[in-house]
Amino acid sequence: MQAVVKIGASQYLVTPGQELIVDKLESPIDSKIELNQVLMVSDGDNVTIGKPYIDGIIVSAVHLSQAAGEKIRVSTYKAKSRHRRTIGFRSKLSRIKIESIDGTPAKRSRKVV
Repeated sequence: MQAVVKIGASQYLVTPGQELIVDKLESPIDSKIELNQVLMVSDGDNVTIGKPYIDGIIVSAVHLSQAAGEKIRVSTYKAKSRHRRTIGFRSKLSRIKIESIDGTPAKRSRKVV
């Protein structure tokens, strides 16, 4: 079984047992997370697409850890004015593990065969 889930501003194709690195989540570490913004579910033969989300499907996950991402250096330069500036940025990331995809889709979602 697979599902496409919206977490923050990104969409991820997830399967049970998979670990993901996503943008920082506000939940405490080792807590369960229920992701209810499911865009698509596939169980082998049947594919269900939401309008925009599928009601009745919940993806369960566990928040494993938080860390800082890789450092990015950004430089700006203006010609003829001797202006140079370099700044750094590290994004905050969370690691989650998908436990299960549960539920049955509501009648108003589309089934694609």
